[in-house]
Amino acid sequence: MTAAPDIEVIRDALRHVADPEIGASIVDLGLVYRIALEDGKLWIDMTMTSPACPMGGMIVDDAYAELERVLPAGLEAEIRVVWEPPWTPAMMSEQCRLRLGWSDADAG
Repeated sequence: MTAAPDIEVIRDALRHVADPEIGASIVDLGLVYRIALEDGKLWIDMTMTSPACPMGGMIVDDAYAELERVLPAGLEAEIRVVWEPPWTPAMMSEQCRLRLGWSDADAG
């Protein structure tokens, strides 16, 4: 049996996936809601900044590509795009908000 990857290794890999419209990683934007190893499978729940995000498919494809780079052979990943809770700018990391010029008041 292959050793399960560390959740932080997975999170770091997902930091390489950017929302191309915003130019920030999906992790720093707060789009990744859950990373869990359950029943021998890696589950990731994530969202988009908007249900109308035209780049959603590309972002998910990029996430799968990054996961493939770090996951041991035989470990399957499943990414689910969810809409609850709805994403808000308050979910961004503080560093990301500052880089994008959002104040805490804007993040509301």
